[in-house]
Amino acid sequence: MILTGPTDARATLLLGHGAGAPMDAPWMNDMADALAAEGLRVARFEFAYMAARREGRRRPPRAESLRGEYLDAVAALGADRLVVGGKSMGGRVASMVADELVADGRAAGLVCLGYPFHPPGKPEALRTAHLESLRAPALICQGTRDAFGTADEVPGYALSERVELFWLEDGDHELKPRKRVTGKSLADHQAAAAARIAAWLDGLP
Repeated sequence: MILTGPTDARATLLLGHGAGAPMDAPWMNDMADALAAEGLRVARFEFAYMAARREGRRRPPRAESLRGEYLDAVAALGADRLVVGGKSMGGRVASMVADELVADGRAAGLVCLGYPFHPPGKPEALRTAHLESLRAPALICQGTRDAFGTADEVPGYALSERVELFWLEDGDHELKPRKRVTGKSLADHQAAAAARIAAWLDGLP
């Protein structure tokens, strides 16, 4: 695992990586630093297929098949005051195990960074069935023009009342805005997401 942030942090956020980028990708490094600047500790781990991909061998499996690996990472970390989550696919996998982890006290909530509500160009292929009945407190940070779920689409989904959405204006799936449109950078949006996550965590029981 890669650990970032203070050892005496008020919470630890376990982040799974996206389908196509490893745990130490620049985006993940920058997001971890932004969260650490808010006083949080971030733990990152790598799914086995990504570790194998570093040697050029494997393609991403179905997200559902990674549930066990995420639970293993929770057990290996053994952190108190834990929140689970991830970027894109990593967040989706975390959302599949969040209720189990919160119910037995192993985690306090769920944070998703750019949730893949549907494949790009296929808005009918929703990945939201389990989110409709989610019982775990959840925060999803989403760009308004994310091709995996835009601000025009997502509010119409039947999501659990436990799911809170934090919209980043003009952000894409990486949360990156167009500077000519917003005057802001990816770093600005990552910092805003980190601040919102920290404030949201402070409101958890």
